[in-house]
Amino acid sequence: MAGTEFDLEGFLPYLLNQAAETTGREFAAAYRGRYAMTRTQWRVMAHLGRFGAMTAAEICRRAMEEKTGVSRSVQALEDRGWLIRGAVAEDRRAEALSLTPSGREVYDALAAEAIRFDALLRARLGEARAAGLAEALTALVSAARD
Repeated sequence: MAGTEFDLEGFLPYLLNQAAETTGREFAAAYRGRYAMTRTQWRVMAHLGRFGAMTAAEICRRAMEEKTGVSRSVQALEDRGWLIRGAVAEDRRAEALSLTPSGREVYDALAAEAIRFDALLRARLGEARAAGLAEALTALVSAARD
């Protein structure tokens, strides 16, 4: 083999993916086990719970999710009575999505679990490492969006 040997285990995109998959699976127990919810459904609920009413297109942009997955998730959440659709005055083709009172209860319970999980991860890393990691990840996302 000629040239530089590729170090997969040291490749930052690989490491980021491994960390995201590992921690994502660990947190999935909170929304899958208790609410039989998919990752995309949780992400839709998390965005609506944190930021209030928004369109599916806005959720796709913020969550970096595919339109079809978000559309399916919106329908599933609506079928469960956790989400409602409303009109958007500026664009009659768009729908404003928001949580119902029961959807808000589910979000609140999962948000509390997410806060506990985040604290656990931060404790595993230690305060300084966790802060540095959060800063580095924020910089990567910010640079990619520019």
